[in-house]
Amino acid sequence: MKYSDVFVRWLEDLGYTHCFYVAGGNVMHLLESASHVFECVPVVHEVSAGIAAEYFNESQGKNGKKAFALVTAGPGLTNIVTAMAGAFLESRDLLVIGGQVKSTDLSHGKVRQLGIQEIDGMTLVSSLTVASLQIQKPLPRNEIQKVVLSGLSPRKGPVFIEFCLDAQGAEFQDIESKPKEESQLSTNTFSLSEQLSAEIRNSKRPVLLVGGGVSRETAKKAQDLLENSPIPVMTTWNGTDRISSDAKSYFGRPNTWGQRSANVILQQSDLLIALGTRLGLQQSGFNWEQFMPIGKIIQVDIDPTELDKKNPGIDYPIEANANEVLPPVLDFLDSERNNASWKSWVEFSASVKASLPTSENVNKTKGPFINPYEFYIALSEVLKDGDAVVPSSSGASETVAMQSLNQGRENTVITTKGLASMGYGLAGAIGTAFAGAPRVFHVEGDGGFAQNIQELGTVAANKLNIKTFLLCNDGYASIRMTQKSYFDGHYLGCDASTGLGLPDWHLLAKSFGISSTELDPEADLKAEIERAVALEGPQVILVPINPDQTYFPKITSQIDERGNLISNPIHLMTPELSTEMSNKVFRYI
Repeated sequence: MKYSDVFVRWLEDLGYTHCFYVAGGNVMHLLESASHVFECVPVVHEVSAGIAAEYFNESQGKNGKKAFALVTAGPGLTNIVTAMAGAFLESRDLLVIGGQVKSTDLSHGKVRQLGIQEIDGMTLVSSLTVASLQIQKPLPRNEIQKVVLSGLSPRKGPVFIEFCLDAQGAEFQDIESKPKEESQLSTNTFSLSEQLSAEIRNSKRPVLLVGGGVSRETAKKAQDLLENSPIPVMTTWNGTDRISSDAKSYFGRPNTWGQRSANVILQQSDLLIALGTRLGLQQSGFNWEQFMPIGKIIQVDIDPTELDKKNPGIDYPIEANANEVLPPVLDFLDSERNNASWKSWVEFSASVKASLPTSENVNKTKGPFINPYEFYIALSEVLKDGDAVVPSSSGASETVAMQSLNQGRENTVITTKGLASMGYGLAGAIGTAFAGAPRVFHVEGDGGFAQNIQELGTVAANKLNIKTFLLCNDGYASIRMTQKSYFDGHYLGCDASTGLGLPDWHLLAKSFGISSTELDPEADLKAEIERAVALEGPQVILVPINPDQTYFPKITSQIDERGNLISNPIHLMTPELSTEMSNKVFRYI
């Protein structure tokens, strides 16, 4: 047999069903072999292959289907590096198989290039992968399986396999039997120590923060206890869809761009139980010294380096899998649900949540435009069970979503913020659609969308039911805001007036055979969205946004006399609350 034929069968045994790819000469054997085993989806640009595969895998449960990305040597690899970086920072499963020149044409660093399209892929992605392997000659199954599975445990991340062309086409006899499937995660092996049990029991104002390290499967199995928790439950952005917004225990998403009410509540807690979140700077705030100023932190993370990073300081670092820790924590909380202090704390938290609206009046939208906060609130009301929401990874399309979106129990919400690369949304929506979401609501700013618009061709060719909402504000709103705030409005490369060229979106959609429409700012917003998404199949829906739209609340910074940026702690968002409101919501701090 040809080695590439055997190799793809091994991937099939590991659960892979889909391949997102861009064809190329240095992967010709692999692609031909894969086409007989997997559903192979061509995309226009390699970065989209990586993003689509990442979002496909993120949409699946533990026993779901899996996708990988296949790219050619040289530019194929350099083009997909952004996707690998994004998956690395979000700790997500992504297998990238890249072509390489024949093993006899490798330069081995002696010259810059020997083979055509040759580039040292292993060195290039060394800081962005959890494992990598170069195949110069056929290797046995166990070596391949070990590398592929290393991307799943203990902490997920990209795996890169660089495949020399002659190795792909080499003869190989597969005499090995199918290996026994290895369980990547044990279940329910964690038990709370007496010390931690006492800390939780004796706390007056505890909060449970659920991160993306808690899988959808684990959260779904624990849904009743999670949604009826006797203490406030919050989520990180990557953990958004682990609980319904309608759950009585749900109190939002704290973050530097988080919901004000969630930040205010969290900062008054005396104990944070953080499961499956690295508590990065966006979670703690850039002024991390004032994160949880009057409370202790229990952090559960699978990566010991995250527990040792010292920002923020952790009182009880626990190296463990959050999926094993959540069930016993919820069971313990349930056994203590008659705690009188907790009931008083939940009542206070509910009053804070009710007092601080998701859409604040400070963001009054002038002219014939739509308030993006009101847009997301209306979009939430249109969601049906099974719908997926994919905001882009940067700018208002993401931050406003995380402040305003109300997800249901059966909705999937996938986002990425670690890399904050523009143009992520459409490719992510493609992967989510192929993963089985019946309807995908993709929201992206017009500036970011322009960076990956070629994938409208992939959407059209596959007739994917993706509803792309373009927040049209004439370019890069976040860059415009930065230049306005810090450089007195000296605008550079952020809109049409400063040289940024954007297309006529209706003409663009039409060129791909995709229908388009525009929401009417004067009409009922929910009804407008329902009208716009009524048609089956792909659509581009323009949402007119004022280029000078404000985005509050947010954490602001000041430049001190030394030129250093000093940020507020996350509970002191801009604009400041009135004295009357502050006295109402800041009871403990």
